[in-house]
Amino acid sequence: MKNIFIFISICLSITRAQNSYPLDNFLGGGIGYSPMYIMLDSIPGASHLTKLGLDSRDFKDPFVIHGGEGFAHVAGRWRIGGYAGIGATSISTVPNIVVYEELNDTTGYQPPGDPSNPQPGEDGSSKDYTKFFNPTIEAKFTFSLGATSVEYVIPILQDLELSAGALMGLGRAGISIDQQSGNPRWKDTFTNVYGIMDTTGTLFYGVDSANYLNPDIIPGEVPGLMRDVSATFFNFQPYVAVKWQFLERLGLRISVGFNKGTIPAGKWVLNGRTKISDSPASAIQGASFRTMLYIGL
Repeated sequence: MKNIFIFISICLSITRAQNSYPLDNFLGGGIGYSPMYIMLDSIPGASHLTKLGLDSRDFKDPFVIHGGEGFAHVAGRWRIGGYAGIGATSISTVPNIVVYEELNDTTGYQPPGDPSNPQPGEDGSSKDYTKFFNPTIEAKFTFSLGATSVEYVIPILQDLELSAGALMGLGRAGISIDQQSGNPRWKDTFTNVYGIMDTTGTLFYGVDSANYLNPDIIPGEVPGLMRDVSATFFNFQPYVAVKWQFLERLGLRISVGFNKGTIPAGKWVLNGRTKISDSPASAIQGASFRTMLYIGL
């Protein structure tokens, strides 16, 4: 009997709080810092990173987007808003190097049965590279998002709300591979790898006499190589959220949802210019969790 009385008292309290909530025309809005955490199912291209000596499992999980969010009531219980943010995670390695005598066209090292007498299809002797400069290989994954939100608000108590809605907008994912040999120097970063440029803007490119009549213009030695592939896509994230106004002008909002972004096949671009026609379809998806400490009502 006592438990029933307590339950009825709680229900009456909630009903009283709901009746005191301005249901017909409640206004307000807020803005604040809103980090987003996504448990990505996979990172595009991750399966190929093993060829670089990298393990995609070393990427940060969950993936974190640092962003800002705002919201405002428009009519009745409907609320609109916006979100913008960017996040990145990287992995790197400094591999050990084995130098070998390449004696055939087969990809990879084919160790000889007898190093002193290699047979056809075999490579020659090998040894560990012991000099100071080993290459550094780094992979970086970035994800930026700009989206609008639409949600329906369900008042619970005077300062407590439940809402359901979705983020809809454009996402951009990128994967960069940076391979450096040794430590880069500032002045070498601005070196022209094709030749000497004079004050008039003319490039002087030296070739030997055998190639003078039909020269091929190729870059010289560079301290490193960087490739960047990226794609822009539509991103959709349904969610449910709880909003708690714990001070007059300060509140906390927590959202849980699922992020879904699909990059169609052939939409990846190399270094921002060249379309990669055979690139596969990719998904940027996973459970998402968002927190927001906001200023407003």
